[in-house]
Amino acid sequence: METDDEAIEVYPGADHRGAEGAPGRCGGGGSVPQAWDQRGAFYTWRSKYGRMEVSDAKRLKGLEEENAKLKKLLAESMLDVSTLREMLAKNF
Repeated sequence: METDDEAIEVYPGADHRGAEGAPGRCGGGGSVPQAWDQRGAFYTWRSKYGRMEVSDAKRLKGLEEENAKLKKLLAESMLDVSTLREMLAKNF
């Protein structure tokens, strides 16, 4: 299966037109891969990437990675603060 970026390039109209050209329908044969239609993956992909361009999808992916790193840093900071508070409580 294609990466998300490749799928956006290959299936740019798959977000709103199916194989029969009906709005909001996935025809399964022409606009999206049949495997996507069978497993419901097309609808998951469409809800996430909708009408994005490739550059938008790449930017989103970068922001998601940055967000994950920031969440990890925050969790580590909170753990450090908690540990320091416990140590201070034991000393007094």
